Amino acid sequence: MKRLKLLVGLANPGPEYKNTRHNVGAWFIESILSEKNSTFKFEKKFQANYSKISVRGHDVHVLVPQTYMNLSGQSVLAIMNFFKIKAEETLVAHDDLDLIPGVAKIKLGGGHGGHNGLKDIMNRINSRDFLRLRIGIGHPGNRNYVSKYVVQPPNLEDLAKINVSIDNSLNIMDHIVEYQITKAQNTLHSQNK
Repeated sequence: MKRLKLLVGLANPGPEYKNTRHNVGAWFIESILSEKNSTFKFEKKFQANYSKISVRGHDVHVLVPQTYMNLSGQSVLAIMNFFKIKAEETLVAHDDLDLIPGVAKIKLGGGHGGHNGLKDIMNRINSRDFLRLRIGIGHPGNRNYVSKYVVQPPNLEDLAKINVSIDNSLNIMDHIVEYQITKAQNTLHSQNK
């Protein structure tokens, strides 16, 4: 029976990026670890912060690459090869400019939408058939401002909304791990404000 074996949160490493919009994928992973009373340790062979948690009795590997965003695929490929994990058994949590703060969506497959982390993962694992948790961060309104926008912290109002969307996403993890994707989508998407 198909189930989820790997959770990845995309981010840039270093304290200067920790609270920026581009790192909301890592915020989601950190929230899961906090809920499970678990912590990361740096795993050199994956070039990533790594942990293993249990969800509904299933082991799930948890990863936040410590390469820069546009090299995220190095860590993802390394852990997938090491544990023999398939693309469809993987969920990647990432920031999404096309969704407003407060909105999070689950989808399987698709393009990278210009997201360099997703682009690198697709290229390195040679697949786009992984699950994505798209966490809305909004758009600056002009594509020329995007690269600056994503590496700045959200304002307090947007931050509160992003945190709600992360909490809502945590509530569907049981469905995700047991690959009840339609149920997860229906629950999460109905909570989007």
